[in-house]
Amino acid sequence: MKKLSFLLLMVLAIVSCNKKHSKEYLSLVVKLENNKDSILTILSQEGTIKVIKVQEDGIFKDTLKVPKGGVYTLQTSPKKRAPIFLKNGFDIEISGNSEKFMTSFEFTGEGSENNSFILAQISESQRIGNPALILALEENEFKNKIIDLEKKQDSLLNSYKNIDSILIEMANQQTVQMISYFNQAYKKNKAMAKGTPSPEFKNYTNFKGRKKSLSSYAGKYVYIDVWATWCGPCIQQIPFLASLEKEYHNKNIEFISISTDESRRSGGSWDAAEKKWRNFVKAKELTGTQLWAGKDNSFQRAYEINSIPRFILIDPLGNIVDANAPRPSDPKLKELFTSLGI
Repeated sequence: MKKLSFLLLMVLAIVSCNKKHSKEYLSLVVKLENNKDSILTILSQEGTIKVIKVQEDGIFKDTLKVPKGGVYTLQTSPKKRAPIFLKNGFDIEISGNSEKFMTSFEFTGEGSENNSFILAQISESQRIGNPALILALEENEFKNKIIDLEKKQDSLLNSYKNIDSILIEMANQQTVQMISYFNQAYKKNKAMAKGTPSPEFKNYTNFKGRKKSLSSYAGKYVYIDVWATWCGPCIQQIPFLASLEKEYHNKNIEFISISTDESRRSGGSWDAAEKKWRNFVKAKELTGTQLWAGKDNSFQRAYEINSIPRFILIDPLGNIVDANAPRPSDPKLKELFTSLGI
């Protein structure tokens, strides 16, 4: 009898141990309705972590180890990807519909709340809508909107009680980054808003070797084309710009093209960069005012120009009309000129 009791206790102890998931790996079960894929892949930023083949019953099931707890990518095909928070020791089961990948996912098991939170985060971010509409708000409305966004993020985080500390830190960082983006973008938009004084370029070299500044054209509207000889889309706009210059030749507007050709694309030589610009202007018989910025990129930095061509319209008082004006090929540009009485 004592022997039987001892064996029974041993069996119960083994069963009890088996119920506790090992912290050395994680288990993953994925059940997808309407699934037509045979392989499920777990990816990190560095590459593939695990490839899981579908079983005969249509379920993806396996164990794997991850280098560290964090957000990975679950993928059945290039168009079916979803973020998933994984950590060794988790025992996660996912059910959903392959045709509604990610949005239909439901999670159960150890670690499931982390992934439910990620889906809730995605859903909340989609409700934010078009950032441009937020950035277009009046200042008080904008401030209230930012406060509201921050409160919603905090409320969402607080509504999930068993989230891993790694994910909490990531969520807080994302909120900080989002609020910082909106504040910086709003400040930039205000600085470059219609009617605000334009940043000025000074002593840029013209084709004849003379120095010109924005103030040289005070009293006129100034339409600026920021471009470079190596820029294909810039070159495509040249015929349209030439046509505009001819049409508005006797109007109160100056057409200025500022080349940003630099040493980096000219064998490390600024002299070569300037020569390349001069040769291009001469070969293409470019009209209007042709300037070369040289080493001074302060004007481009002030307007935060990170792609070209970029077109800017400034009024006779040196104030911004449009910091991102329509291209010469866009009919809206002539409509803008007409509205200004040019």
